[in-house]
Amino acid sequence: MRNFLTKLNGPWHEWALRTFMIIVLAHWAEHLVQAYQVYVLRWPLHHARGVLGQAFPWLVHSELLHYGYALIMLVGIWALLPGYVGRARVWWLAALVIQFWHHIEHALLQGQAIAGRTLFGAAAPTSIIQLLIPRLELHLVYNTLVFIPMVVAMYYHLFPSGPEAAEMRCSCAFHSHGDRLRIEVGEGW
Repeated sequence: MRNFLTKLNGPWHEWALRTFMIIVLAHWAEHLVQAYQVYVLRWPLHHARGVLGQAFPWLVHSELLHYGYALIMLVGIWALLPGYVGRARVWWLAALVIQFWHHIEHALLQGQAIAGRTLFGAAAPTSIIQLLIPRLELHLVYNTLVFIPMVVAMYYHLFPSGPEAAEMRCSCAFHSHGDRLRIEVGEGW
């Protein structure tokens, strides 16, 4: 496992980070489509199921699916953390801490679904912050709070300062825009 994590945060980091971001962006798209269905199309919440939920309605109502995604996010952010250095690492770590709390909230929801008992006498499984913010909006907030530090981390990771670039063990960095352009087009151009 250690060898796998070493490769994941070294020669495989760029590929792993791109793959992870595709998963993150697909999840974002689902939440944004669901919000569009509610706020623009004025669909009732129980009909606003995103894209996949239209074909597979049980997905939206499956606490296991939501918990599984929260766990994938937590593990993905944690597993890719060693590949980050300097300022990028600080921001990626912030995303990890926020996602850890998001995961706790989903674990609480999953626990209620398994036990068949809800907290606070609610009609459906309820998280702590959901007592203050409705679930649809809460997931947009959580995804935003995790995504913003991830984006900042990736910016610093892709465009590291000199000392940070020297510490990196992966090929993710664009050392300078001009260098990247010469590599892609060729020196003779």
